[in-house]
Amino acid sequence: MLIRRLFDHQLAQASWLVGCAATGEAIIVDPNRRIEQYLDAAREAGLRVTHVTETHIHADFVSGSRELAARTGARLLLSAEGGTDWQYGYAAEANATLLHDGDSFMVGRVRVAARHTPGHTPEHLSFLVTDTATSDRPIGAFTGDFIFVGDVGRPDLLERAAHVAGSMDASARALFRSLQSFSQLPDYLQLWPGHGAGSACGKALGELPQTTLGYERLSNWAFGIDDEETFVREVLRGQPEAPRYFAQMKRINRDGPRERDAGPPPPELGAAALGPLLEAHAVVVDLRSATQFAERHVSGSINIPDGRQLLTWAGWLLPYDRDIHLLGAEPARIGAVLAELATIGLDRVAGWFPPAVVDAWARSGGSIESVPQWTPAQLAAERTRGNVQIVDVRWPHEWETGHIAGAAHVPVPNLAAQIAALPADATLVLHCQGGGRSAIAASLARAAGRKAVNLAGGYGAWVAAGLPTETGPGE
Repeated sequence: MLIRRLFDHQLAQASWLVGCAATGEAIIVDPNRRIEQYLDAAREAGLRVTHVTETHIHADFVSGSRELAARTGARLLLSAEGGTDWQYGYAAEANATLLHDGDSFMVGRVRVAARHTPGHTPEHLSFLVTDTATSDRPIGAFTGDFIFVGDVGRPDLLERAAHVAGSMDASARALFRSLQSFSQLPDYLQLWPGHGAGSACGKALGELPQTTLGYERLSNWAFGIDDEETFVREVLRGQPEAPRYFAQMKRINRDGPRERDAGPPPPELGAAALGPLLEAHAVVVDLRSATQFAERHVSGSINIPDGRQLLTWAGWLLPYDRDIHLLGAEPARIGAVLAELATIGLDRVAGWFPPAVVDAWARSGGSIESVPQWTPAQLAAERTRGNVQIVDVRWPHEWETGHIAGAAHVPVPNLAAQIAALPADATLVLHCQGGGRSAIAASLARAAGRKAVNLAGGYGAWVAAGLPTETGPGE
């Protein structure tokens, strides 16, 4: 038996390849939409993909299971657990084999056994893996979003992302029971989770690629709580905000991801194409760094820098029902950016502009703006003599630990919807903890036609300067 982890750093998401060297068969667990990587990995190992499965209906990326199975002719295996509300709607059409708790199948000489582990989602399965060529006992388990390194899957997404009212408490209790049952397995059992640090599917995920059940029983907070009521309270406390696009992913992955358009890629566009798009209030996303955007940018564009947080903010802020145009994309990167956006279902990229278009637009007389960067001292002075509204764009738990007196609290994802409630004639000074998120927020405010400034260094710089703060609940 051989195993390989394929990790997507932007999603902090792990897919797994398990192969049988004796027969050349392989299974892919939890593939995302970038299926070429799995085909390449199998080919490099001298294997062929004969089975495809996933632990649950994912919320943070478009599943590649259906497409990968269709591409390879592999057997597709999906959970049949979870009740009538959380069944795979496309299972029959895709000729999938449905798995119940206790079902098993062979990948060459490797046995894979399904174990129902609800809590993160009702249908969630973990997969116990046994290399029958060497032992009759399982070597490890693919735990998906059930057990992570140092954490467990959050049970609140069904309610907060998929809007299934009243499901958090029941899911947390199901998760507690799943953990109690799973903890009876041997300590030597290796655990291969579906996410690492940086994922929004938990609150304290570790960086290690894998762990053991014995180690998690010693170190994972969730295994240290034996009382169900205490566990429910703790697992629901302090969970990060669920990105808005999670609801879209749940629906897509439950009902069946559509096949991607095999047509030509979106075209490269010149400065002349910008005018009509901006006049039509099209979505134009500047992928350049926050510093470059602040120095000069095309009026009406918004800034989501191309980096590790691209998918997070694209999923929070970009529409799924409108065309998107990318500005400032390096030609060598555009293919990768398109593939990354496709992993969360943002397929409607209608065209892209290289970085030189910003200068060409300016030379043609097009409107160019900059985003002023104020220091804490400058903000403190300006608010005493001018019409200034401070806008704290951090998350509620950050606001509660301390904020600038008189600031409005509007987290970045809510800004577009709530900006009309902010004083129309004021200069909006946006800040987060360090200045990164507020740079995005400032671009949103300016695209909405508001006077907007970014606080350089954010709240951290304000505190370091010894300026006054207060504490209190979020608005």
